[in-house]
Amino acid sequence: MIRIQRAGERYPGGDPAAGIETRHALSFGPHYDPDNLRFGALLACNEERLAPGAGFDEHPHSHTEIVTWVVEGELTHHDTAGHTTVVRPGDLQRLSSAGGVRHVERNDADVPLVFVQMWLAPLSPGGEPSYEVMRGLGEPYDLPAADARLHVRRPAAGERVAVPAADFAYVHVVRGTVRLDDEELGAGDAARITDAAGHILAATTDAEVLLWEMRSP
Repeated sequence: MIRIQRAGERYPGGDPAAGIETRHALSFGPHYDPDNLRFGALLACNEERLAPGAGFDEHPHSHTEIVTWVVEGELTHHDTAGHTTVVRPGDLQRLSSAGGVRHVERNDADVPLVFVQMWLAPLSPGGEPSYEVMRGLGEPYDLPAADARLHVRRPAAGERVAVPAADFAYVHVVRGTVRLDDEELGAGDAARITDAAGHILAATTDAEVLLWEMRSP
């Protein structure tokens, strides 16, 4: 089964007056939808846009795997486990909040910041927080804590990409356009595929796609 969600169907959020614009793919905060709470291990897929100087003040997380993909600009991260980093396009950031951690996310640059942040449910709660940044990610990224794998694919126009055969596959188009079966997906569009096997993404322009493969618990 395939469910398409267009960019314009995402729930609006953030604080535009403070330079923060958010678009939520799944039920989030005041946008409660019991039919859209999660997909596989995926709890949230948020598109974030931060103006220069804007950001999220220190706030808590627990029992969540937080994976961030920077699209444009620079993301400055601080957390209470002692990590301070700047994450740039092509870098992947992973924060395992485990039993609890607090962090700050800001745009300290003088250009707009765009990133996609994805939250996944861990197989086991608790533990100690952990953190890493993968610079210039080129290979699939394994997230064993959630039994998930992220593929970042950048097909050129005319190139075809196989969707992994998985219990759950989630496709998020970062830029460009791709065709999934009979549907064309543009930037911000997403597809949720259950019992994924035999599906192909065909790039109709140069594109960048985030593709999660996830297993049933």
